Amino acid sequence: MGFLDSLLGRSKPVKPDLDQLFGLPSAAITLQAAIGFTPTGAGSVCFASIEGGAFAQVQQEARALLDADSERTGVPVEFGRDDYGYSWLLSRRDPDSLPALAGDLHAVNTALQDSGFGPQLLCSLVSFRDAELRPMAMVYLYKRGTFYPFAPLPGEKRDNPLEFQVKAAVKDDLRIEQDLSRWFPLWSAPGL
Repeated sequence: MGFLDSLLGRSKPVKPDLDQLFGLPSAAITLQAAIGFTPTGAGSVCFASIEGGAFAQVQQEARALLDADSERTGVPVEFGRDDYGYSWLLSRRDPDSLPALAGDLHAVNTALQDSGFGPQLLCSLVSFRDAELRPMAMVYLYKRGTFYPFAPLPGEKRDNPLEFQVKAAVKDDLRIEQDLSRWFPLWSAPGL
């Protein structure tokens, strides 16, 4: 950062730390013990799509990489678009295989980043449910290197008390996003 940047209040963006995704299994243990939320086995990566053969090739390589896993059972990796035009890759694992799911998300993010598409990466999420089947996701913000909880309610509302309860529970396991204005709602996220 240069002298003018410091005078004008500009700062360098935080570099993504994809290894933070590997903190999810310990956070899941904390979530289960503290408030009864367990992983569903679904996780996804959101990115802004761009047209072109190179991007399509990277998408196909990411899908092939995850589909080649001999331990994966059930539904293969899925690609889709949400109501806002963003693309999602959805990976499903056995709910007890959160380390493997974190590895899937890390591999997809790394493949896109290493191919020069890092600026298109937006977030990754892992879904959880409690005994009452309330949904909740831990969302990783790629450009910030931080997590936040997202707990949707019917009618595009949020369960803010639950989100703050989750934040307090996992603050020692994950790097939590402190700027609440960056806790974006992900209403149509697949797997949630």
